[in-house]
Order: sequence, then structure tokens, then C-alpha cells
Amino acid sequence: MGLMDFIKKQFIDIIQWTEDDNGVLAWRYPMQDFEIQYGASLTVRESQVAVFVNEGKVADVFGPGMYKLTTQTLPVLTYLKNWDKLFESPFKSDVYFFSTRQQVDQRWGTTQPVTIRDKDFGAVRLRGFGNYSYRVADAKRFHTEISGTRERYTVTELDGQLRGLMLQHISDAVAQSGIPFLDLAANQVEFAKALQAATAPAFEALGLKLESVTLQNVSLPEELQKILDQKIGMGMIGQNMNQFLQYQTAQAIPKLAEGVGSGGGGVAGDAMGLGAGLALGQTLAQQLQSGLNPNAGQGQGQPQGQGAGPAGATPAAAMQPVSQSADEVLLLLEKLGDLKAKGILTDEEFAAKKADLLKKLS
Repeated sequence: MGLMDFIKKQFIDIIQWTEDDNGVLAWRYPMQDFEIQYGASLTVRESQVAVFVNEGKVADVFGPGMYKLTTQTLPVLTYLKNWDKLFESPFKSDVYFFSTRQQVDQRWGTTQPVTIRDKDFGAVRLRGFGNYSYRVADAKRFHTEISGTRERYTVTELDGQLRGLMLQHISDAVAQSGIPFLDLAANQVEFAKALQAATAPAFEALGLKLESVTLQNVSLPEELQKILDQKIGMGMIGQNMNQFLQYQTAQAIPKLAEGVGSGGGGVAGDAMGLGAGLALGQTLAQQLQSGLNPNAGQGQGQPQGQGAGPAGATPAAAMQPVSQSADEVLLLLEKLGDLKAKGILTDEEFAAKKADLLKKLS
């Protein structure tokens, strides 16, 4: 190889990036000791941006197209290097390519429940997850703020930072949307739009554009979900206590009938137990209604205050049957067990009432 051939190979005539690797956001053209030939060709493909950097300062930025590198096409670099218009020698400059195509199917999700304010419950801790997509929108800013002089910068390296930005703005998104927690599941699109609007400025500060956000699921931690289920159940009961207990009694009658017909005994003991069960259902309804509404007995021939518990008494505290037969006690125990199974009574309330009722059988 002759000396002239060796020297020629030190000059770069064509600069381009074929973007062979997926997930690369920024890539530095391998200059090493080579110099760019004056009049060399620069090819920037669709979904790419090329940036020339001189001694750490961003100079000229090129969008998609083919360019002949001269002092006319490199005005900023010409100024920084103090070239005159007749300069035609090879020159040194770092060249970075940036992928501006959309990076899709990026995942976000809460590793721990996030506490938010809610107009129905005051404060709740929720979990959520979904997808988002983004692209490099300002290559100059992205180079300055994120990728710097790295040979390459990938989506994976940026993932943790962007996911943190998404989670950081969940509370803001809920506040901006004005959607209460109970309606979030039915308004996922609106919440996702609010999350995108709240997070987009943070992405923009990094030279990125947040293209879309989706919400796939939102939920409460398991322990809070149980409390919510109990609150919903108590709300349903409060609307019509008598109707609820009549329904519960009707559901229990087939079980009592099975016990009667199974060979003497069962739960009630005989057919008379069925009638006692119906009467007990009505008595239980009256007692629970009195516990929830201290004035429920007034105007119906019942002295004021009779059968009513203290203010704020729970249904378990209001259930205090007096002078009951063994059949009635057993039926009441079964009814209490059903209420506990539905989450209306706590284990402690059920255990206390069960112990009190069993004393009446001794």
C-alpha cells in the first residue's frame, strides 16, 4: 500500500447511520483519528437527526436528507472554527446521530401503592400500570441533558428515569382529572390523558416528546379493597334494612327445610322452627333498624329510646335479643354467621355475640 493510499484512507467521504441495533437513541460516528473531507456527503435518513459537535459545543443540526458538507452547509461550525469562505481542507468534528422514531410499548407501573387525595374517601393508596411511548424531539437538548459524549445511548438506560417521571406525576394527574377513585376504572382514557398532560413537560425538559399514555389497570391494595367492599355492603344495607333482612331470611329457609327433613333435629328441630325463623328475621330487622336509627320506634307504639343503642352503635351492638328460645338463638347464630361471611360483621364482633348467645343455651 502506497503512502498516498494510506493518507486517502484517513479522510471520511460519506457519513451515515444505518441504525442496525434496535433501541439505540444516540450513536456517535466512529471518527478516531480520521478527518472529514471537505465536500463529504452526509446522509440523514427518515426518523434520524445528525448533530455536529465542536470541542463540546453543539454546532450544526441536520434533519432527514443528503448534504454536501461545505462552509455553506456548516455555518455554525464555520463560525466556531473561524474558517473563511475559501476553506477547503479536511476538518475534525464529532458527529452524533439520534433516532427520532417513536419508542413504543414502554411500561410504567407502581412498585408501591401511591397515596392520593380522593373526594369520596379523603385519601387512598392505589396501584396502577400501563404503557407509554415517546420520541427524541430536540436532539440538541437530548445531547446536552442526557446522552452527552457517550458512544451510544439506549432506551434501556433511560427506562428507569422515565418510569420514575410517570409515577411522580400520578397524583397530579388524578387531581387534574377530577375523577374520583370509584370512577377511575370506567374512565381510564380520561385518566391516561391527564397523566400524559401532567408528565409531558418533564419529558420535554429532556428533549423528548411523550406521544401517548395508556392505563391498563388501577386498583387498591388488598387490605383497602376489603374495607371498600364492606363500606359498599353497609351502604347497600343502609338503603333498606328491612328488605335486606327479609331477603336474607328467604335465602335461609331452604337450608332450614333441609335440616328439618334430614331426620329430626337439623338446625331448627321441626317445622315450628321455620315459623320461628321468620319471626326472628322480623325481630332482627327491627333491632338492626333501631341500632342504625335511634328514632325508628317512635310513632309506632314503641316508647322512645326502647331498642335503640348508643349513638354510633354498630349492628352487632344493637343485636341484643331477650328471653329467646334455643331455636331462636340457633337461628340468630346462623344469621350472624352469614353476616360475618359477607364482611358486614368483623370476626371480633361475631365472636363476642356468639359467646353471649351461647350463654343463653346453658
